[in-house]
Amino acid sequence: MRRNRRVKIVATLGPASNNEETMRRLFHAGADVFRVNMSHATYEGLREAHGIVRKLEIEASRPIGILVDLQGPKLRIGKFDSGAIRLTEGDILSFVRREAIGGLGRVQLPHPEIFEAVKQGHTLLIDDGKFRLRVVEASDVRIDAEVMTSGVLGSRKGISLPDTVLPLRALTDKDRADVDFALSLGVSWIALSFVQRAEDVAEAKKLARGRANVMAKIEKPSALGDLKNIIEIADGIMVARGDLGVELPVEKVPGFQKQIIRAARNAGKPVVIATQMLESMIYSPAPTRAEVSDVATAVFEGADAVMLSAESAVGKYPVAAVETMDSVAIEVERDPLYETIIHAQRIDPQATGADAISAAARTIAETLNLAAIVCYTASGATALRAARERPSQPIIALTPIPTTGRKLALVWGQHCVLTDDPSDLDDMVVKACRIADREGFAKPGDSVIISAGVPLGKSGATNMLRIAVVGEDSFEGV
Repeated sequence: MRRNRRVKIVATLGPASNNEETMRRLFHAGADVFRVNMSHATYEGLREAHGIVRKLEIEASRPIGILVDLQGPKLRIGKFDSGAIRLTEGDILSFVRREAIGGLGRVQLPHPEIFEAVKQGHTLLIDDGKFRLRVVEASDVRIDAEVMTSGVLGSRKGISLPDTVLPLRALTDKDRADVDFALSLGVSWIALSFVQRAEDVAEAKKLARGRANVMAKIEKPSALGDLKNIIEIADGIMVARGDLGVELPVEKVPGFQKQIIRAARNAGKPVVIATQMLESMIYSPAPTRAEVSDVATAVFEGADAVMLSAESAVGKYPVAAVETMDSVAIEVERDPLYETIIHAQRIDPQATGADAISAAARTIAETLNLAAIVCYTASGATALRAARERPSQPIIALTPIPTTGRKLALVWGQHCVLTDDPSDLDDMVVKACRIADREGFAKPGDSVIISAGVPLGKSGATNMLRIAVVGEDSFEGV
């Protein structure tokens, strides 16, 4: 089953979609990866979704990815005796550590880590940024903050601190248990929430021990300050624009989105753009023009994947939302300016033999107008390098390892096929040409370029290119 686009689509599961029939329709509409949000999902729900995805894989003969999104730490204020209080601009609201019912300008804040880290002048955001306060005095037992936004504040609302690096680990006890369960099922991607520094990602990767790929969600301003190190250690990046737009001025988010995409592409790490892409389709069967432009911008910038959240999880039109995203992506990639914009952002290959081979494969394929680039890959590294080049030709990734195929389901341009390793070089060429023909990327007489490592089957040893003519016994070596 071949997609007619290179960018991938991630669809979040929820009450509107977490059943076999809807998931099948979502997949056929264009979903390449299914996201399960552990803020809401149960273990039984995750197990059931995993089983359905594996069934769909067999039906379609195509690897399908599952992304488990961890909840992360949840910071909330305490309760008010009346359920809510009115805040007026200029008022002072006091946050206290001791257990108490709030009221009359006071509320409990049951997070000692905040008292340890917050400083005078720092900003506090409550209820998804609806209320903004500025700290005027802080100690280890009390924080006084000036109210900058008027309104009625309810109990147990979330609080965030965009100026403060909190002494909190990104992984909670719940997250650790969720990771263990997800890994026991064989999930391919884990998304880590509340990333503040590269050490947070390192902790998650240590827990995963290579059994799944770790995606760092960029949703905290502090993560932007350590972005280079986070990208270096993470397996993938998600631009979580919802939370990022709460903690940053919204006008800054588009610029940071572009910076993150380019930094991730430069490092050869897949990058996902998430949150509110087709938000109006939660209630409407058609998106706004602005939403279509938002999706198109992410595709033009060369993001690996675009993601639906509430649109497919709780919306009235989950399948239509995927169909819309699919059609927008296809149209953008047909645009005459698409290749020009993608190639204008191309970066030089890294100084390794494998990267040089991948760059050469792209150059040869484009110069000779070949039908496809075929990569034999065990770990997925060869295919990731090919995607980093953003070639004009489709990339066919051949692997004997299902987890590798499911990982690559999220990666730009990858059409992954599960197949046994070739027995020798001749078999390598015959298999590559046969699959390119069978999957609809080439017809007899077309040529493809094949990258692989010798000895065959050894991970991380990409060192060879071959040009082969589909349907012919002879082939050229390069």
